Amino acid sequence: MVNEIEITEARLEDLPALLTLYRHLNTSDPIIEIDEKIAAQWRSMLADTNMHIVFARTRSDGRPVSTCILSVIPNLTRGGRSYALIENVVTLPEFRKRGIGTLVLRYAQDIAWSANCYKVQLMTSRKEPEVLNFYVSAGFTAGEKSGFVVRAPKSV
Repeated sequence: MVNEIEITEARLEDLPALLTLYRHLNTSDPIIEIDEKIAAQWRSMLADTNMHIVFARTRSDGRPVSTCILSVIPNLTRGGRSYALIENVVTLPEFRKRGIGTLVLRYAQDIAWSANCYKVQLMTSRKEPEVLNFYVSAGFTAGEKSGFVVRAPKSV
């Protein structure tokens, strides 16, 4: 299956496919309709040279089946080397457990190393052992840092 997959960065026409993938990431999130505001935000994301939306696509029809976002953060510690964050990792359910998500994460890591990042961080709210083992098998180390989150207050 892995040799039937191509890893690329997102293109302008990929927004509907990305939003479809995200329906499998946070199923309770509201459905996002593509309007001019969302389209402008997508164009801005694609134009940001520090943001990389990675896609795994089927070679047969180019259908995106897995994704993550890598953000390169400029930094003034570690000799001025940047670091990177990976978020929004998701693979369509019918394509899971085939090594595709690992390919996506390794491609993102390669982008970070090419940008001279000294580390790549990833956080997940998932607790299932198979999910945590997936990240470890993709090269991430659990327990090296502690993660903390503060969420925006609910709007009135």
